Amino acid sequence: MTRPKIACIGECMIELNQIDLDTGTARIGFAGDTLNTAIYLARLGCDVAYVTNLGTDAFSSRMIQRFEGEGVDCNLIGRHDTRVPGLYAIETDPQGERSFRYWRDSSAAKTLFSGVGAALADLEAFDVLYLSGITLAILPPEVRANLTATAKTLKAAGKTIVFDTNHRPRLWPDLMTAQDSFAAMWQATSLALPSYDDEERLYLGQTPTQVAQRILDLGPAEVVLKNGAAGPLVSWGGQSVQTAMPRADHVVDTSGAGDSFNAGYLAARLQGADPLSAAAAGHRLATAVIGHHGAVIPREAMPV
Repeated sequence: MTRPKIACIGECMIELNQIDLDTGTARIGFAGDTLNTAIYLARLGCDVAYVTNLGTDAFSSRMIQRFEGEGVDCNLIGRHDTRVPGLYAIETDPQGERSFRYWRDSSAAKTLFSGVGAALADLEAFDVLYLSGITLAILPPEVRANLTATAKTLKAAGKTIVFDTNHRPRLWPDLMTAQDSFAAMWQATSLALPSYDDEERLYLGQTPTQVAQRILDLGPAEVVLKNGAAGPLVSWGGQSVQTAMPRADHVVDTSGAGDSFNAGYLAARLQGADPLSAAAAGHRLATAVIGHHGAVIPREAMPV
């Protein structure tokens, strides 16, 4: 049976973690929300391509080598002559919660679907599109609208569109622009994978049940609302189940928790699992990820 072809769309950056300012050391990696998901999808046996723009610098070339080594198709990664990848640093507190510092003004990914690299028409070759609120936020408004419209057209044609809000307020000019952009994208979405903390910041005071219903009313057939240790709320086919997942024994760094959950969930669904079994698969992978530093854990640390 032919595996569905997945396109993950977004931005990959240079990541600095395990930073020690006293010794002047840090671990350098490559990560980004949709890229993290793409790598985990590939590790879970999916046919996945990454769609972004990078530069022509050595970091960009090394990124592509890394992605290809993970089994990710890089044929739709454009190379911009004057742009470079963005950079971010992770700081973690004793509980493993992280904060970020970004340097991304010259990010090549901001030029995606603007004449360098992939065109929107290239997305028609895929069965599944996966993108996030960060994907939308970094694009110029016109390109953002065109990408959303393309997703809506492809959904109508029977493709599966998967979206995670992954709301980063600093990337948006104001709250209303983010709300409007996400509402339009939910209409173009088949499978919604938001997080409650993101949605609660967008719509203060809404309960998880209200969040899930608001998104369902906009068009997705399936909503999986991630909610940390409380477990995801899974809504599909007229039913809604608040799951109870085992707590992680060891939390080092929560970077990539949602991205890896999304990969585990989506891979399981594409391989025939029901939503509740897929949620358990996503949780199992996310639990392994938060027990390690960085958003992408070593391959040998993947759960069996």
